[in-house]
Amino acid sequence: MRLLLLHRPLHKLSAVSSSTALLMGSKQLLKSTPFTNPSPPSSQTHPFHSHRLVFSAFPPKPRSKARPFCLRTNGYSYVSHANVKTPKLADLEITDEQRYEALTKKLKEIGIDDEICEPAQYGHLICPMCKGGDSEEKSLSIFIEKDWSYATWQCHRRKCDWKGRTMAFAGSKSSYKKSKNSTTDKTKREITVESLGLEPLCEEVLAFFSERGISRETVQRNKVMQKRCSITDQISIAFTYWRNGKLISCKYRDINKKFWQEKDTERIFYGLDDIKDTNDIIIVEGEMDKLAMEEAGYRNCVSVPDGAPPKASPPDKDVPPEEQDTKYQFLWNCKEYLKKESRIILATDGDGPGQALAEELARRLGRERCWRVSWPKKNDQVEHFKDANEVLMYLGPAVLKEVIENAELYPIRGLFRFQDYFDEINAYYHRTYKHDCGVKTGWRDLDDLYNVVPGELTIVTGVPNSGKSEWIDALLCNLYEGYGWKFALCSMENKVREHARKLLEKHIQKPFFDGRYGGPAERMSVEEFERGKQWLNDTFHLIRCEDDSLPNIKWVLDLARAAVLRHGVRGLVIDPYNELDHQRPPNQTETEYVSQMLTNVKRFAQHHACHVWFVAHPRQLHHWVGGPPNLYDISGSAHFINKCDNGIVIHRNRDPEAGALDQVQVCVRKVRNKVAGTIGDAYLSYDRATGRYVDIPKPNERK
Repeated sequence: MRLLLLHRPLHKLSAVSSSTALLMGSKQLLKSTPFTNPSPPSSQTHPFHSHRLVFSAFPPKPRSKARPFCLRTNGYSYVSHANVKTPKLADLEITDEQRYEALTKKLKEIGIDDEICEPAQYGHLICPMCKGGDSEEKSLSIFIEKDWSYATWQCHRRKCDWKGRTMAFAGSKSSYKKSKNSTTDKTKREITVESLGLEPLCEEVLAFFSERGISRETVQRNKVMQKRCSITDQISIAFTYWRNGKLISCKYRDINKKFWQEKDTERIFYGLDDIKDTNDIIIVEGEMDKLAMEEAGYRNCVSVPDGAPPKASPPDKDVPPEEQDTKYQFLWNCKEYLKKESRIILATDGDGPGQALAEELARRLGRERCWRVSWPKKNDQVEHFKDANEVLMYLGPAVLKEVIENAELYPIRGLFRFQDYFDEINAYYHRTYKHDCGVKTGWRDLDDLYNVVPGELTIVTGVPNSGKSEWIDALLCNLYEGYGWKFALCSMENKVREHARKLLEKHIQKPFFDGRYGGPAERMSVEEFERGKQWLNDTFHLIRCEDDSLPNIKWVLDLARAAVLRHGVRGLVIDPYNELDHQRPPNQTETEYVSQMLTNVKRFAQHHACHVWFVAHPRQLHHWVGGPPNLYDISGSAHFINKCDNGIVIHRNRDPEAGALDQVQVCVRKVRNKVAGTIGDAYLSYDRATGRYVDIPKPNERK
């Protein structure tokens, strides 16, 4: 029964009637508990896991000024209160109403509104520190204990991060100011092997290391020791952290693979002295991996002290300054060792947190000098081995050494090697994807000059009323008939009904109306019209403004991206350039704007394997004599021809003496990819009744 007293909650202990009874209980405990080799008060340990409780039979804050004698071993403690007066019953019995009044008063003092805070659940309020930013969002999360004994809060806005806690009958503690100050100002404990009560490893623990492929010599060289709990006699492995021969910290592991470290000690690499005079180092995630690397012949290896984070920081987030980089403070503490290293191999675990740790290390150490390992696959050829110690156990030191020797350069965003694209290059060579070299236009003479390649940009120009839009519509109909492509249309010059008429006439090959332009041709029937409407709906997706505002290029590309992902479109038509909103900063020229705009269009095309046709009108031609214009005549900038993959001029004959008036000249003036075509002219015949373009028969074909 006396031992059970250790586990009784505080409010039950208040029923003890006199200090004499308590004192007698403490004397009996001293007699019945075999405390051996007591540790001094300075050898406190800091458990990582919340279930490692420090049990005490008395309130944690005795009223006596006399300092109690504390015995603490492996997370358990006993405090003798022989000179401490027993707290009065009234001091321990506090009603919920009293706690409510005290807690809400403190919350009001720091600006937290208690009227909308409910106990035993999380509430969301406007942060009194940052006021929720410009959007005034309720970024402050607060939790109040059910009995109103305490409250905790944190602002989730990155620029604020105000967090803290307060108790109803204790002082508040906030990390808002602390986060702005250096975390290294706190005095670090000085420890020794003797003060921690460490001892050499017993044969049982050495056998544990041997089962994991780690020899007695490696364990002893790395000064791995053990610590015995005086209460339970349980042994914990002690990984000692040294710097220049001085013990800096100690990390423990128990039989259940639970870890904790000495409190208030400096965080450094495990095995730091082993990289003192090296230029190449290996960084692993755990102490066991460090020992495994030594079995493979690598002593120039260190382990991080605190394991891996659950996920990496966003790539656009800057590395915090030294005083705020608490999770990776060990890197700053060891920077003198790291700054001379020219090659750093990151051999962290192969799981998600391990890869996140590698990314965080590379961000701080410099990706340009980092390498990474790929752990070998297991027998099923799907799952990989997790870490260095696992590879050592199952495959042996030779394979582990081979893994390190085959380490690859750590990827740098935007910097690649050709081997990163070998799969794509192989598919291109073997024509795995049949459209990579372009698809035919459907016109015999033009196919030798121009093919439509997914991911490219084609600029189409021509003088007014030359048939630029009509030719593109005819090309889209051909691509649908030949390959089943779908398209997104951003055609600001066309009314929807007029654009539908033009497309239906080309698809059905009959005029939409009877009358002047149709001539004697038969008008499309109602049944053909209904089938054509379904074809329009399945093949084309319209990008149009529903109000009077002009769309800008970003708005168009965002909707086109949605059309690609939702409907699988393969082509985008932007017709014409001058119908877009081209507002730009005052310090940006039109040439700079056009260059940036076309870069965005090309990135969209390449990323989504979508061909883009961009119609741009030529500037006013004062001395035009009837010939096709040049691509450099496009209004706005020479970047239209400089940045496009293909440049095409559509020109319609207006001179009866020069040829038939229905003759259309397709001038291919630029082809960047020689696989897709070459520069030259092709001639087509325009059918006014149906809007179709057809090949002009050659002399032998006419016969």
